[in-house]
Amino acid sequence: MIGLDPSTVTATVTAGELQRLDFTASGLGLAALAIFVFAYLLVVLEERLHLRKSKPVVIAAGVLWILVAIAYAGHPDAASMPHNHLEQRVLHYAGEYGALFLFLMVAMTYISTIAAHNVFLWLNGWLVSRGFSLRAVYWATGTLAFCISPVADNLTTALLMGAVAIAVGHGNVKFLAAACTNIVIAANAGGAFSPFGDITTLMVWQAGKVHTMEFFKLLVPSLVNWLVPAVIMHFTVPQGRPAARQQSVPLEPGWWVVIVLFLATIVTAVTFHAALHLPPFLGMTTGLGYFFLYGWFRHLQHKRNLTDRPFDAFKAVAEVEWDTMLFFFGVILCVGALQELMFLHKANAWLYDPVAGLGATWANIGIGLLSALIDNVPVMFAVLGMSPTMDPLAPGLLHTPMADYQWLLVTLTAGVGGSLLSVGSAAGVALMGSAHGIYTFGRHLRFLPAIALGYAASIATHWWMNAP
Repeated sequence: MIGLDPSTVTATVTAGELQRLDFTASGLGLAALAIFVFAYLLVVLEERLHLRKSKPVVIAAGVLWILVAIAYAGHPDAASMPHNHLEQRVLHYAGEYGALFLFLMVAMTYISTIAAHNVFLWLNGWLVSRGFSLRAVYWATGTLAFCISPVADNLTTALLMGAVAIAVGHGNVKFLAAACTNIVIAANAGGAFSPFGDITTLMVWQAGKVHTMEFFKLLVPSLVNWLVPAVIMHFTVPQGRPAARQQSVPLEPGWWVVIVLFLATIVTAVTFHAALHLPPFLGMTTGLGYFFLYGWFRHLQHKRNLTDRPFDAFKAVAEVEWDTMLFFFGVILCVGALQELMFLHKANAWLYDPVAGLGATWANIGIGLLSALIDNVPVMFAVLGMSPTMDPLAPGLLHTPMADYQWLLVTLTAGVGGSLLSVGSAAGVALMGSAHGIYTFGRHLRFLPAIALGYAASIATHWWMNAP
């Protein structure tokens, strides 16, 4: 067993009379950090190891909390804490995950049902059958990726538009490398200005750091983030007009009803959050009730032989991407354990302290660069866990013009920073799988200067438009 060194462990009292002990320099603390890094390395190597990303982080979450419990049990200052202190902390993080889980579960249910009604396949077939030029397809897929991802997740958007590019490109590597890179950038940028467009924006929105309408201040910076590299990469796309392919996919009955119910669910969630000051997930689960009522209506129609297609609403819920859901659970519990060991407190001081650290602006820009290497979900959850002071002139206030500007900045950078590398976002990783051997890490890397220019331009645009 790794022992404690009392000389390296000090007690720290944080806001709200929440007491944590500093184990960042102890053997147990360093072991917990090493286990998390190793588990995340297995996540990064998911495709190579054929090990689903949820498995290592779920195991790591349990191991890390065991180390936290041992560390606290072996320290004399822990005797003054309530006996169920750590249990309450675990339940706190489980509650944060629960809110995220319920929101995403409803959104994924609607998206999978819309896909089951062939809406995405119909859009794919329509684009393939038009006979557009390669450059027209390049811009069409990028534009649609930017417009769809604020509502659908960037992974689904990238796979949909990537399928169009692959169908049109017919193995044209030069076209597909540029088109797939463009799709990933557009999908990530499109999700950055919407509370529903990315997990990180959803987390910031649910935490109350940014109000609903304020996200749209990032519309123009996000557009710049996509357009700057898109224009540069346009000149690498070969000219030509591949033959149109007849690919007609019929829409399933009721497709438009599901889309309307999804939009009504989003409106309900926004209303719960903005007008009633209730958590957004409650609005989403209410919207799930709309979906269940529709499923009941379809079931009655089938029983009365008015339709030959049965509809099971709960089957759609079962098709949620559970690997992703459990991955988020593991990440949130892992980062929570590191927070209880005071690693996030130290990181907060190093990053956001205006004197001893980088300061909010450079720290937030660095968060975006870090998200190109590490999934932006744990990065953003860590930032939210730090609860950094974004406005050093008003450290006790959450919403000041400068604090709002900085929270929008880190939302932007965490959302679009993953575009710098193909492995930096779920959209890029998924598209590398579907366009295996064509869209690769190396081919994406060739466009890094253009993508980095777009990253810098989006930050400059945000500063020019939104800085107080």
